[in-house]
Amino acid sequence: MNLQTIILLVPPILLALTFHEFMHGYTAYRFGDPTAKLAGRLTMNPLAHLDPFGTLMLFLVHFGWAKPVPVDPRYFKNPKRDMLVVALAGPLANMVLALASGLLLRLIKTGGLDFLMRAIWEPVYVMTILSLQINLALAIFNLLPIPPLDGSKILYGLLPRQYEHLIIPLERYGGYILMAIIVAEMITKISILGGFINPFVNFFSTIFGGV
Repeated sequence: MNLQTIILLVPPILLALTFHEFMHGYTAYRFGDPTAKLAGRLTMNPLAHLDPFGTLMLFLVHFGWAKPVPVDPRYFKNPKRDMLVVALAGPLANMVLALASGLLLRLIKTGGLDFLMRAIWEPVYVMTILSLQINLALAIFNLLPIPPLDGSKILYGLLPRQYEHLIIPLERYGGYILMAIIVAEMITKISILGGFINPFVNFFSTIFGGV
């Protein structure tokens, strides 16, 4: 990965991770939980949300994460339902950014930015494609039902109470499972997560941006 590619990757990655975590905190705040606000996490400042290792993973294996926003379900009127919505807010935020990127991409492809110099609109075009794909990958990655990803909290919120105990072993070992998969990908060069995620990224890239 050369320096030019890294420069073009940084803005969409920072926006995707920051907006994802901000929406978790903001949604929890709207449900009555001030924890994220008190921790200084209700901000679009990327420095408040970045996890160095999770960000590095985005560059290395194209899947990564930010520091989880602190949420205290004890403030919620309906903890199980409200936690589900809070968990869903992050992936939905990335889908909104992906849709916006796709619409901008369609505008550029129809000549909507031709009034700008090529040296300006070409990097914007590349960053828009990257933004579309990064946000789709981040949204779908986080929907996987493996703790600590959002999908595990969504699954817990959807499960009938008699099956909630099935999530407990996943909560204990989910992080290790996820890390083992990432390490296995790096060693074998086989994209295990990509096998699940890439078809969805390609599908929504076509719908949103015609890519």
